[in-house]
Parts: sequence; structure tokens; C-alpha cells
Amino acid sequence: MALRDLTPSASLLSRSRTPSPQDLQGIHWLPRLEPAARALALSSLRVVEVEPGELVCRMGRPPAYWFGVVDGLLKISNDSLMDLPVTYTGVPSGGWFGEGTALKREVYRFNVQALRRSVLAGLPIDCFDRLLESSLGFNRFLMQQLNERLGQFIAARDIDRLSQPDARVARSLAALFHPVLYPGVGELLRITQQELAYLVGLSRQRVNRALRAMQAAGVIRIEYGGVRVLALDRLRNYGPALE
Repeated sequence: MALRDLTPSASLLSRSRTPSPQDLQGIHWLPRLEPAARALALSSLRVVEVEPGELVCRMGRPPAYWFGVVDGLLKISNDSLMDLPVTYTGVPSGGWFGEGTALKREVYRFNVQALRRSVLAGLPIDCFDRLLESSLGFNRFLMQQLNERLGQFIAARDIDRLSQPDARVARSLAALFHPVLYPGVGELLRITQQELAYLVGLSRQRVNRALRAMQAAGVIRIEYGGVRVLALDRLRNYGPALE
């Protein structure tokens, strides 16, 4: 999918709006905040719609917002002209990302691109810092987020060692059903086979064969517009042992 460089920070800010009550239901960390901290977050949050291929964050640029996916699907990768492209992970509905970059106030070391039309929420970086200084609930959420993210990337290294395509597809798919990092997914992930192919780095046809095999094994069910997990533990361990 080609990148659409729309100068992310300025473009997103100019198109943003205040979140609706429905948008706020998709921001799962808000109820964890103390009343004063929640009021601060609510007064600062912005929401924006992005198109397929549009960049949300670009390598080498500093963060202006901490972003989350209210509805949609993003890809985090190092798609640059100088390096071999590597996809790190996808971010489905309910997921927030880039907290490490926001904490260190460093430039992004990755690109974040929309794979489909998505609705994003953004918390300004200054408000992010104020919540860090004042909210125990926010700090607890971030600690859990960072801990789960570490486990996710350790698992991603294991996936990189797999040469068996079915296992790569299964474990990449399982990572998107993470109940803590992506609480908005539930048991049904809205994803097309082409979108999954972008994340896994295989052809759509090869991904289709892998999904059909997993469905025949009773691990998932392919539904219109998505994939339903029937046995998450089996999905996480599908295929041969690490080679």
C-alpha cells in the first residue's frame, strides 16, 4: 500500500474534532482516571478520521499527540527507502501506541499508516505529561500497557523465526486479539485478507490458504468482513515449534 504523506501533525490537527459520546466509549482507559484527571483528558482529546494509506506518524518527526484507534486498523512499520521494510505490528480498534516515544519525547522510529478508513483519538503531548504527573490511574494504565507491549514484541521476535507460513499467519493474527492492548476487538476482528497480508508480509493468496487451514482445524471461523477466534490458546501456538 502506497504511503500518502499528508504532513501528519498539521493535517490531522486541522481536520480534528471533539469526540462524540460514542467515540469516548472506545477509549478504554478513561474510566480508570480520577475525576479531575478524567475532566482534563476530556477537555483535551481530539478525534480525526484518516484514509487508507495515510500516515499518522512518520519516522524522524517528534510526537505532538499520543494516539489510539477508536475504530479501524493501523500498521506500524519502518517503511523507508534506506532500510528493508519491516512490519512490527498492527493496531486494531481499542489500541493505543507510541507511549514510549511520548515518554522520552524522542522522534518516531517507525511509521504508522492506516490500512483502512479509521477513526483515531489523540491526546496532546502536554496533556499526556500532566496526566503522568497527577494521575495514579493513568500511570497504572501506562505501566500495564508498557509491560504488555514488551511481551508482544518478544513474541514478535519468535514469529520472525518461523519459516512455516501458516504458523506466521496464525501467531500474527493472535497478536491482534490481545485483550489488554486491544480491548475493542473482542472475539471478532474486522480485517480483510489483504490487510492481514500487509501485516504478515505474505501474499493474499497464501494468507487465504493459511486461514482456510485454521478454519478446518476449528481454531478460527472466517466471517463476512473479519475473522472470529474460536480457540485463542490454540491460535497462539498453531503450527510447528520454533525452528
